[in-house]
Amino acid sequence: MLPSVLLRRAIRGVRWYVRELTDESAYDRYVAHLRKTLPGARVPSRREFERMRTDRQEADPRQGFRCC
Repeated sequence: MLPSVLLRRAIRGVRWYVRELTDESAYDRYVAHLRKTLPGARVPSRREFERMRTDRQEADPRQGFRCC
């Protein structure tokens, strides 16, 4: 393979890993799940999704204490 192809593949792999590690891809997974299970449902914006996720985490005592 050409070096540029290998470099692009490596960069894509690192990007995927970082997005999974930081859970940045959670919104993308949620949208895919929502479209698959409820095709006609309104898809929330990323901001709405993050707010719902934060509210859910703070309401669950098993998530631990959030200081900030």
